[in-house]
Amino acid sequence: MTTVSLDHREKSAGQPDSGRHNTGFWLVTVAFCAAMAFSTVPTPLYPLYARQLGLSALTLTIVFAVYGVGVIVSLCMVGHVSDWIGRRRVLTLALSMEVLAAVVFVLPPQLPLLIAGRLITGLGVGAITATATAYLHELHVLARPRDGAKRFEIASPAANIGGLGVGALVAGVLAEWAPWPLRTSYVAFAVFMVLVIAVLIRFVPETVSVPRSLRPAYRPQRVSVVGSKLGWAVAAGSTFAAFGAFGLFASLAPVFLAETLGQSSRLLAGGVVFLVFASAPVAQHAAMALPVLTRLVAGLLGAIVGLGALVAAMLAGNLVLFLVAGVVSGAGAGVLIQSAVARTVRAAAAANRGEAVAGLFLIGNAGLIIPVVGMGIATQFVDTRIAMAGFAGVLIALLICLAVGTRGMRGAAA
Repeated sequence: MTTVSLDHREKSAGQPDSGRHNTGFWLVTVAFCAAMAFSTVPTPLYPLYARQLGLSALTLTIVFAVYGVGVIVSLCMVGHVSDWIGRRRVLTLALSMEVLAAVVFVLPPQLPLLIAGRLITGLGVGAITATATAYLHELHVLARPRDGAKRFEIASPAANIGGLGVGALVAGVLAEWAPWPLRTSYVAFAVFMVLVIAVLIRFVPETVSVPRSLRPAYRPQRVSVVGSKLGWAVAAGSTFAAFGAFGLFASLAPVFLAETLGQSSRLLAGGVVFLVFASAPVAQHAAMALPVLTRLVAGLLGAIVGLGALVAAMLAGNLVLFLVAGVVSGAGAGVLIQSAVARTVRAAAAANRGEAVAGLFLIGNAGLIIPVVGMGIATQFVDTRIAMAGFAGVLIALLICLAVGTRGMRGAAA
């Protein structure tokens, strides 16, 4: 299979348009951020849905998990397809699915529609995550062939994780002060994403061109080792744990605030989730000055300390400590994801970059679903605080194991 990092017209001219690729880099960053932001719009609205539809904590957990199922299915089925048919085509189609999800959410609230909207959102995000990550790397290289990968390694995780925080904050603000709290945010994001799709089609160049005769027969996504086995195992495990930490806040934190701490403000719920996710790109930028392995260890320690503080905050019912724990654990998780993505992109061959990233996020989204669903089931038998503390404890144990594993990476190629 042949993958060309320029479209045929630019390749034949021999002069890649670095200006177009630079503009494209930032436009894809905006698109990536918008799509991820849309995926967390329901987060501060869950207490409203719970009251209006009479949903239990377990039902809300299932609704949240349906999103993760959609992401995993999409990653398995189409997350790698942009390696063959082009990044821009897959990205615009996936964004169109997000617009469709917004239309579903705008309809009168019902549990089946809520589940359908979350499933469609996940299907779109799965394709977007792998495609946009690979797209950004290629646009960066074409725009700045002599530069290192620092800009990509900052922009891609920031759009991914930072976008999650933006969506929760915007939804919290609109739900608090704008009319129709269960509809306004979806309408706003739908309009913006339609504009983004139009801009992508018009202004962003393609970076992959595979002649139809050379495209391989379709097959589902494979999860395969990229680089050394130990390095890949640590990267995959770190991504699993990081997504699990983010899932903890995105799924049940608003309910915990409302039911345990008596804080029913939708703005506060969105603000808490924003702080958790927004701390990630800030920490990612600061960590760029560190060597790769040191960065990984710092992320592991940050996540361990943050989750430990989270357990203490939940058992004590302390809001301030809860916020501090969220920021610290979010920062650590963000650095872990940044390190894993950077390692995967560097180790993967260009022809399989989308597939490699899709495999990494496939594992990550398993971390989003499996522990959170288990925690939701546990809330049917024990207090929410105990269930969340137990979930955090499992993640801490995994992170400690990964920290021990990094000792074998010293002096070896990751």
